[in-house]
Amino acid sequence: MDSAGVMGKDTPFETRAPKPASYEDDGEEYHDSIRGHTREDRIDMARMGKVQELRRNYRPLSALAFTVILQGTWEVLMTATYQGLVDGGPAGLIWSFVWTWFGFSTVMLSLAEMASMAPTAGGQYHWVSEFAPPSIQKPASYFIGWMSTLSWQAGTASGPFLVGTLIQSSAVVMYPDYSPTNWQGTLMVIAVTILVWVLNIWGAKVMPVFQNVMLVVHIFGFLAIIVVLWVLSPRATAEVTFTQFTNSGGWSTTGLALMVGQLSAIYACICSDSAAHMAEEIKDAGKTVPRAMIGAYLMNGLLGIVFLISYMFMITDVEAALNDPTGYPHIWVFSQAVSPGGVVALNSIPTVLIFAGTLTFNLSTSRQTWAFARDRGLPFSNWIGHVDKKLQVPANAVTVTCIITIALSLINIGSDVAFNAIISLNVVALMITYVVSIGAVLYRRIRHPELLPSCRWSLGRWGVPVNIGGVLYSFHAFFWCFWPEGTPVALETFNWAVVMFVGIFVLSLVDYLVRGRKQYKGPVVLVEGYKGE
Repeated sequence: MDSAGVMGKDTPFETRAPKPASYEDDGEEYHDSIRGHTREDRIDMARMGKVQELRRNYRPLSALAFTVILQGTWEVLMTATYQGLVDGGPAGLIWSFVWTWFGFSTVMLSLAEMASMAPTAGGQYHWVSEFAPPSIQKPASYFIGWMSTLSWQAGTASGPFLVGTLIQSSAVVMYPDYSPTNWQGTLMVIAVTILVWVLNIWGAKVMPVFQNVMLVVHIFGFLAIIVVLWVLSPRATAEVTFTQFTNSGGWSTTGLALMVGQLSAIYACICSDSAAHMAEEIKDAGKTVPRAMIGAYLMNGLLGIVFLISYMFMITDVEAALNDPTGYPHIWVFSQAVSPGGVVALNSIPTVLIFAGTLTFNLSTSRQTWAFARDRGLPFSNWIGHVDKKLQVPANAVTVTCIITIALSLINIGSDVAFNAIISLNVVALMITYVVSIGAVLYRRIRHPELLPSCRWSLGRWGVPVNIGGVLYSFHAFFWCFWPEGTPVALETFNWAVVMFVGIFVLSLVDYLVRGRKQYKGPVVLVEGYKGE
């Protein structure tokens, strides 16, 4: 079958990269002077049958900065460790982060190699379409596209919410009589989201510079907080910090509590694929993207473990930290070391960095959503998949992402339980995309290794064991993400991820049967050499 003609004449998207209007030829630095891509980028895009529609603004440093800021490991360990403290305590958090980091490294390495093989904004659903067994390529790719889109959309909604609640927590510190409300939090989410919308559409050209600046803040902010805590904060003993496990969730054993509490560590290690979704805006993506993913994971892992050990030393009373009026244990830790004004100053560091992470999260989410629409995987694909020719930005996808974030925040006014239920979809859905995409490349590597595309960053002979580790660890994380925080389970503590996951699965199945199976072909049909078998 001629892959260039699969979509027919009616498709609204070009399927082959046109010859550039102007270009420069300077050895390995050959690039389109308008789009900024290298010869290797053109080869990769041509092999995948994609048109270069976006400007490649990101270079190695800014690609690294982008991934580091989006993952924000030490910031997440500061602000999202409540469940880990309940189920495991300080020692549980430290040791669960250690095994999670090592386990997740196999996932990250597998994703990095696939990002080098096929550097496209689509990421997981594209890799499934290209590497899965032919008999299931189309439906499996469609399902993973939906899961990836909704996972990133849910994660994007959590960023502005976190920024808003951190601002509210600072207000509580300065004005103890202040009582935060859900509607105030929602207004902050809307304000943050509108700012993100403006910056990510009209400020796209300066985003790489912004990411570089935030990388500096990420490092020096970490140092500032660490130094203040070690100098001024009371500390627990090493024995308590490294060996005292808690089971405040009421589980039958401490081991089970540790498994449930590891979600905090998992949340701090996810989203390595963020760089892959920016691949079509990164120069020399086949080499730069995997290096950015690996570099960010190593940097964040090092900062994360140093911060976590320091942070856990400072939690001298777990119950008091968990019961802080702000709902954030780190605010209690800060208050033991400095004055209320100092607490606000220290809290402003993660607030600024998480806002920066919200910007990058929106960028990655909108690109993944745009790519899936470009392949006709979503309703209203023509509109969502449109790229503003002047700005060279998928402005409609950015707008859709911001609208979804605001819509979800409105749910929080009526019920924070319902809002948290939707947000819980983030990790669960992302894990299943990892399981299936890594499983697909493992299948291809074992059954038809000669069909794997060449790449400039390869696992080589370690491919099979690393892929197996990635599949097993992703499934391990997927399983434990469904568990509630503790027992007995009530409406407020029930983990709604299972309900949301099944609901989205049914919704995607219905959409596939009604619309998708007719309109969605899967990106593999555009791949060079595709024969429809």
